[in-house]
Amino acid sequence: MRNGRRLLILPLLGLGTAAQAAGVDGASLGALWAVPFGGVLLSIALMPLLLPRFWHHHYGKVALGWALAFLLPFAAVHGAGTAGQALVHTLLAEYLPFIILISALFTVAGGIYVRGNLHGSPGLNTGLMAAGALLASVMGTTGASMLLVRPLIRANDNRRHVTHVFVFFIFIVSNAGGALTPLGDPPLFLGFLQGVDFFWTLRHLWPPTLFLVASLLLVFYLIDRHWYRREGVMPIDPTPDSPRLGLDGAINLLPLAAIVVLVLLSGMWQPGVRFDVLGTTVELQSLVRDGLLIVVMLVSLAITPAKVRQANQFSWGPMQEVGKLFIGIFITMMPVLAMLKAGEAGAFAPVARAVTGEGGQPLPWAYFWFSGVLSSFLDNAPTYLVFFNLAGGDPQQLMGPLAGTLVAISAGSVFMGANSYIGNAPNFMVKAIAEDRGVQMPSFFGYMVWSGAVLIPLFVAITWLWMR
Repeated sequence: MRNGRRLLILPLLGLGTAAQAAGVDGASLGALWAVPFGGVLLSIALMPLLLPRFWHHHYGKVALGWALAFLLPFAAVHGAGTAGQALVHTLLAEYLPFIILISALFTVAGGIYVRGNLHGSPGLNTGLMAAGALLASVMGTTGASMLLVRPLIRANDNRRHVTHVFVFFIFIVSNAGGALTPLGDPPLFLGFLQGVDFFWTLRHLWPPTLFLVASLLLVFYLIDRHWYRREGVMPIDPTPDSPRLGLDGAINLLPLAAIVVLVLLSGMWQPGVRFDVLGTTVELQSLVRDGLLIVVMLVSLAITPAKVRQANQFSWGPMQEVGKLFIGIFITMMPVLAMLKAGEAGAFAPVARAVTGEGGQPLPWAYFWFSGVLSSFLDNAPTYLVFFNLAGGDPQQLMGPLAGTLVAISAGSVFMGANSYIGNAPNFMVKAIAEDRGVQMPSFFGYMVWSGAVLIPLFVAITWLWMR
């Protein structure tokens, strides 16, 4: 794959790696540079529990504080120019494309209202999640999540125990369902741009994906049926004037399709036009994509009747929370990814050694768990790229003799993004939207109790069945 195409993946979906920023050498960084990133994670995990009022009003300032805790010492040690280039790279090539895409999907999906007498029975909830899993590989985990989370909230608004519904929604729709095509999840699209065949993931990942999704749907159905019966919730009988099941704002399906097409074309159209902005290479196709995504968002706002967004209880609160927290995450994550990218020359050299056997051959089970665990807390797209390159970076070898290794990297990066709220972008979006609508969601660690209890046993089974 040519270098031009590798440059293209960096701004894709805003999920590139700041390790590529000019002047940042991961081999020269010590492990202490990861402390601000750990600080962001602990703040997200603990402050809502220990200082809820302070966190609610000042979470943006906390994220900014941790970002400065990295940038200022980094500037003092490596120079203001290097720190400035890294910051510009993070903003232009990562954060802005990320927030533009998420905002476009959030806006367009918020203009589609599923009307009708939706009743959150175990059957309906399970069916919505199964449909979301199928849609996730076509329109992406973020698109499917933003489209279906509001109808799911409304269908369950007369139930008392609903936390598990949205936890499993994140497991299934926001993560596992996106494993079958490069459109489903950014790591797989990144592999496609590296030269992996478009349908390779479908051919090789469908068995573990089917196992994981089917298992999660079954476990969810049993849990949901238990609470449903205990609550004794009865369906609300439709009245003669009840609206028929259907879509209001269905015109927004066109902007939604346009977003998918724009993302796909930005990875395939390569005019070779590049701009240098303070050391950051910005591709023409990325500028066109982001500009048109903004246009799509504005068009959606213009063509959607106000009553549709009112019915969806649409607000910008969730986007504000995601925007403020993720800029701190993106900036503080930069040195961690740089050190991982340095391989055995970096502070995390034990990771590079742990995925290789005594004879130098890659260990699929180790690639699955290491790429997965790191994808649980780092951005899963650059994590995929790190392990793709650790395994040799040759797509023909990885699709052929080393196919088991590529399956392990792909499955680990996609599946285990569900292990924490920050493992994949839609996870936090679903949490923010649900809380904005009054749903009690687990804390950061509370969510990980769920993922540890439900997902880890399934990942162990997947390891035994497919990663040996």
